Amino acid sequence: MGVLDGKVAVVTGGSKGIGRGIAEALLAEGASVFLTARHADQVQAAVAELGKAHGKRLAGAIGDVRHFDQVERNLQEAVDRFGGLDILINNAGVGVFSPIADLSLDDWHAVIDTNLTGVFYCCKAGIPHLRKRGGGYIINISSLAGKNTFPNAGAYCASKFGLNGFSECLMQEVRYDGIRVSYVMPGSVETSFGGDDRRTRKLDWALTPADVAEVVVDLLRHPTRSLPSRVEIRPSQPPRKN
Repeated sequence: MGVLDGKVAVVTGGSKGIGRGIAEALLAEGASVFLTARHADQVQAAVAELGKAHGKRLAGAIGDVRHFDQVERNLQEAVDRFGGLDILINNAGVGVFSPIADLSLDDWHAVIDTNLTGVFYCCKAGIPHLRKRGGGYIINISSLAGKNTFPNAGAYCASKFGLNGFSECLMQEVRYDGIRVSYVMPGSVETSFGGDDRRTRKLDWALTPADVAEVVVDLLRHPTRSLPSRVEIRPSQPPRKN
């Protein structure tokens, strides 16, 4: 018996990287999982591969969190498929890294609309479903970039600073509905996020998606009397700075 038997989770950006790691961990704990992502081939591949072990407890659909109608449709499809919604994991995110003076308007909107507005859309559409179940859990995947700025990351840092503030306000607003809200702030994770050359080499010191997924499962296991509303996770031994 898993600790999440009978629970229904939606994971945005769930076809690869951190989102896929979280989806796999939730499935292993007995949850039914509905994952969304923007690209049909990636959704289909993730569902086919993870479905070999978890069968009917997994489904997925194309969805872009920048569009509220798609978010509403995805969440309703998850509810129709599995009978309700207990856990919402807002993981979908993009990163465009460029000096602010050179950042295009389209890139600014892509980052803010995905990493911040997209979370708002998912929460707005998801909270009524969680209330129908008598409560649940919302976990937003943020970043240490939400407290530590660095050059060429103006849009990304702004989106994560905003996400942290949004998460803390939301936590205070819905806790008496039985809805718990936490945000997780990972440091460097070994994924292809941002399109950099980490895809071509192994970073043995970096976090893995499984490390982040373990934190998410620990939050879901946590006794309801207390709430770890923010969790920072970082590599324990990153390269020394000269």
